[in-house]
Amino acid sequence: MISINSKLPQAGTTIFTVMSALAAEVGAINLSQGFPDYETSPELIELVNQAMRKGYNQYAPMAGYLPLREEISKKTEKLYGAYYNPDTEITVTAGGTQAIYTAITTVINPNDEVIVFEPAFDCYAPAIKVAGGMVRSLELEPPDYRIKWDMVKKLISNRTRMIILNSPHNPTATILQKEDIDALQDIVKNRDIFILSDEVYEHLIYDGNIHHSMARYPDLAARSFIIASFGKPFHATGWKVGYCMAPAPLMSEFRKIHQFLVFCVNLPIQVAISSYLKNEEHYLGLSEFFREKRDYFRKGLESTRFEMLPCSGSYFQSVRYGRISDEKDLQLAMRLTKDFGVAVIPVSAFYGKGTDHHVLRFCFAKKQETLDKAVDRLIKV
Repeated sequence: MISINSKLPQAGTTIFTVMSALAAEVGAINLSQGFPDYETSPELIELVNQAMRKGYNQYAPMAGYLPLREEISKKTEKLYGAYYNPDTEITVTAGGTQAIYTAITTVINPNDEVIVFEPAFDCYAPAIKVAGGMVRSLELEPPDYRIKWDMVKKLISNRTRMIILNSPHNPTATILQKEDIDALQDIVKNRDIFILSDEVYEHLIYDGNIHHSMARYPDLAARSFIIASFGKPFHATGWKVGYCMAPAPLMSEFRKIHQFLVFCVNLPIQVAISSYLKNEEHYLGLSEFFREKRDYFRKGLESTRFEMLPCSGSYFQSVRYGRISDEKDLQLAMRLTKDFGVAVIPVSAFYGKGTDHHVLRFCFAKKQETLDKAVDRLIKV
């Protein structure tokens, strides 16, 4: 056998794959992995079919279908008052995860340090490590998971190269507030630090809050790779289409990696989404759509013994279970799946050290009848 020196020796199968596989094996309701169980818009599907029939079946331009990049630019300017040049500052990617990986590997070199706030989506740290970088994690705690910026200052060193932000946040459903932006601006001022801002849930903001995109703040936008996705808002996670926005000098370097990683993204779906975005209601109405699901699910959970944590964005609801058990969160997640037929995600999986605050994450991007069945089973726990 030829030996291999693994670049990710500690990496195993992601918790999302594990729990979804277990849910399928035992026939459980899958509230673990973040995908809907209802179909995407028939209009959008028809637009994909039309694009295929019209011959949009070959390679797309490396940076993405230009009309789509133009619609992304218009949307960003409308929402955040920031103009991104479709030619030089926007690239369509094979989902948000590819955009994140590309942005990290674009600027991170061996021994560069990247600050990551945990619990964190599980693709950040592996990309940093593959690039030879070093993860500097700051653990956040329930129930509010607020960033302690005085602690961030202590993590900053002359090797700090990037700070990764995620708002709305997966898994905690928290969002950045204006005071977070002010603190971030103070920390990065006059420092050679990039920002990777994971904003794939940008349209899922509730209760009158606004999304504090890095695009709103010129001094932050100048150093930011902003990542977004179409899979989450348009209920089509399997299509794996996202994008990255950054100032032209950063995007030029981003595209050098992108072209040799995937080169381009499937064309007919890009063509379809470019047409779909012309109707602003297709994204402006998403907040209300998911707020109704959030409120419906939370009302159901009131009949259980789970303690709900705040949910200000995304389509996830986290809960504590201290009134139910003192088991480790992974142990309880497995038991809920096998014995009660509801698959969930243990939030310890989002911590590099497996820190267990006895918190579970549910996905409520599901049909009403699915949520009803899940709640009926959770009431028995």
